Amino acid sequence: MGVRTMAFWNNWGRSAWRQFDSGDASGVVELTRRNASISLTKQGAATGNLRINLSWQMRTSDFNSRARRGSLRHPLQMFKPEPVQAQGPALVNVDLDLAVMYELKSGSKGVVQPLGEFFGNLNEPPYIKLSGDDRFGSGSGETVYVNMDHKDDIKRLLVFVYIYDGTPAFDRTHGLVTLYPSNGPRVEIALDERAPQARSCAVVLIENVKGEMVVRREVKYVYGFQAELDRLYGWGLQWGRGYKSKV
Repeated sequence: MGVRTMAFWNNWGRSAWRQFDSGDASGVVELTRRNASISLTKQGAATGNLRINLSWQMRTSDFNSRARRGSLRHPLQMFKPEPVQAQGPALVNVDLDLAVMYELKSGSKGVVQPLGEFFGNLNEPPYIKLSGDDRFGSGSGETVYVNMDHKDDIKRLLVFVYIYDGTPAFDRTHGLVTLYPSNGPRVEIALDERAPQARSCAVVLIENVKGEMVVRREVKYVYGFQAELDRLYGWGLQWGRGYKSKV
């Protein structure tokens, strides 16, 4: 990637992220086409750490069909991964990544993402931190933290998801992006629309509009990767092909 690597806190363990878990779990706001935006400032959530989580899973119908087919003869077979087939209700084998393009008031621009290990920094620019890279769709998924105490330094953030590896199947992975503000209900954006060949999706745009932090649903699918999203939103970064290390 043609973006400068951000400092990474090597001395932080996985448990250190738990202190940033926030938000009121008792309420939820779903952003839809009709209800597309919410103001973090108006609900008193433009301070502290905004937690953004991506989770996904296999289709329930696929899981149930496998369970019925083989659970009696081979009880553990239902948990064994299966490759995607060309036809039929196959399970989805896919690696979704959560990422954020940022633009600060200073003019600094860049990206925080697993690819290239651009993990960011929470207390220094860009005030965004990626907790890690989930390649298998685990229950915890992937999480980004945004330091809203530095909201005056932030111009706009584009939260997006891309399929690094596997079958393009946003509509079959039950992808869900959830924002956990420091106050008020969590905000959910579902990624289950039919876009069979899409590789990337712009999920939400967080903008500083005259001091007010506004979250707006985008859910715009593109068939390319970061460079195509960049062109769509006019970020102006230089992109190069990148690969992850094998696991």
